[in-house]
Amino acid sequence: MNSQPLRILVLGGSGFVGRALCETLQRQGHRVTVPSRRERQAQGLAHLPAITVVRGDVLRDPTLLARLLPGHDAVVNLIAILQGNEARFEAVHVDWPRRLAQACLSSGVTRLVHVSALGLSPNPADDAKAPSRYLRSKARGEAVLRGHAGLRLTVLRPSVIFGAGDRFLNLFAGLQAISPVMPLAGAQAQLQPVWVGDVAEAIARCLAWRDTEGQTYELAGPEVKTLRDLVRLAGTWSGHPRPILPLPGPLAWLQALALECLPGEPLMSRDNLGSLRVPNVASGHLPGLRERGIAPHSLAAVAPSYLAPGQGVARLDGLRARR
Repeated sequence: MNSQPLRILVLGGSGFVGRALCETLQRQGHRVTVPSRRERQAQGLAHLPAITVVRGDVLRDPTLLARLLPGHDAVVNLIAILQGNEARFEAVHVDWPRRLAQACLSSGVTRLVHVSALGLSPNPADDAKAPSRYLRSKARGEAVLRGHAGLRLTVLRPSVIFGAGDRFLNLFAGLQAISPVMPLAGAQAQLQPVWVGDVAEAIARCLAWRDTEGQTYELAGPEVKTLRDLVRLAGTWSGHPRPILPLPGPLAWLQALALECLPGEPLMSRDNLGSLRVPNVASGHLPGLRERGIAPHSLAAVAPSYLAPGQGVARLDGLRARR
């Protein structure tokens, strides 16, 4: 275990998981640098004395990463997308990890924790046939990083992540607040939601413990739920339970296509539907939270507090802004 304070570069640190991670790392005495192009989201980190926010976009500015790396002990990569075409997924999930690995090795900052996704197969040949661009590109990104000798890599594969400010349970709570019925694609999809605080703690422990280098961890909560179960809970806890109408395959596909045509990032895409065909649950073949001494929090222990009635205005405002 490394008990000394670390200097950590967190890429994607102004996002949902990144903000939780920065707060965790600061509490543990580490110093953190966060490059961000999203000034509004980064403002929430500015009050943390151990966090240095640098304005910039590492994806678009090839010189920024090289300038930031020197002086750091480790890097955490949280940069990812859920929506996009083939070229966009390739750029963010494959080309970016390649550039990051090369920059880390060139700078001598070889410790990297990379956050990937649950649902990938132990067999790379199976991943190449995964039913979504998201999963296929995530698998290729992992392979790219593992192909760089000298990189001290840890890969974390979380299930869908929930917590205050998430775009998962909050989304379904917001939709049920404005709709008398909830048409739902992929209703029987299996997920094992994990609390953002547990994910942040897992990343922090991987940075502190040398025996995590070269390992892959599956980060999942204590319960496997269907998407229908989760939507029902979101409606109940937010005070807006609605009848759920599972959509058969062709109607689900048409709904996703229609949502893709709306302005802004779609609430659901055909690629998301493809991802839901793969159970988003821990395989049991890889270590997880408990192997790092973390008892995963259940949905019921966390979600009712931030979905409770009275929080709905913020959720609906956020939902309208996205649409």
